[in-house]
Amino acid sequence: MIEHIPFEQLGKANHGWLNANHHFSFANYYNPKRMGFGTLRVINDDIIAPNTGFAPHPHDNMEIITYVRSGSVSHKDSVGNSGVTKQGQVQVMSAGTGIVHEEYNRSNKDLTLYQIWIQPNERDVTPRWGTKDFPAKRDTKLPLLVSGFSEDNDALFIHQKARIYGGKIKAGTTFTHPINHQVYVLASSGEFTVENEYSTAQMKKGDGAQITMSQTFKITARTDCEIVIIDAP
Repeated sequence: MIEHIPFEQLGKANHGWLNANHHFSFANYYNPKRMGFGTLRVINDDIIAPNTGFAPHPHDNMEIITYVRSGSVSHKDSVGNSGVTKQGQVQVMSAGTGIVHEEYNRSNKDLTLYQIWIQPNERDVTPRWGTKDFPAKRDTKLPLLVSGFSEDNDALFIHQKARIYGGKIKAGTTFTHPINHQVYVLASSGEFTVENEYSTAQMKKGDGAQITMSQTFKITARTDCEIVIIDAP
């Protein structure tokens, strides 16, 4: 089963410095039919204006993943972590017992990113933060970026049995992707088709699609694309 969520149907919130598009209910956007997808609670497609950002604010018991699409985000938190995550990199923060953090665009260009929240399978862990470089690929599959499985040594760790894949694919590429639980597909750029044994969806920049009741699905890139796949319980 594939449910296609066009960009035009996402929740919208323009705060001047922040132009946010919500795949699920978040802040002032409430849609009782879009409260999350299993343990996947938040996907925000954000554009953050130059020299602005999220002032210090708290979180607890949430795995928060930031996929940077363009620009760079500067992170600082209450447990002593600080760093910059750039395009082609991903950062992960386990809020655990509680953490206060800030995320700023310190550059003179717009910052675009996906903010992804996944509910953890273990509560009250020690807060942590990390970032890693994942070179942009135009391959026949997407690299694994984030994982809660111990065997995935090269991925950033989260406290949930989930995996996040992402990267760039050349036009004309077709590949089959496995599903462990259920998946949410994000069209960061370009146009592509997703299909399984039940249905097909034509994806364009900004769209989302949730896929259930399948063990695999196929992606066909109609143009050069950047795609993110979230497989979570």
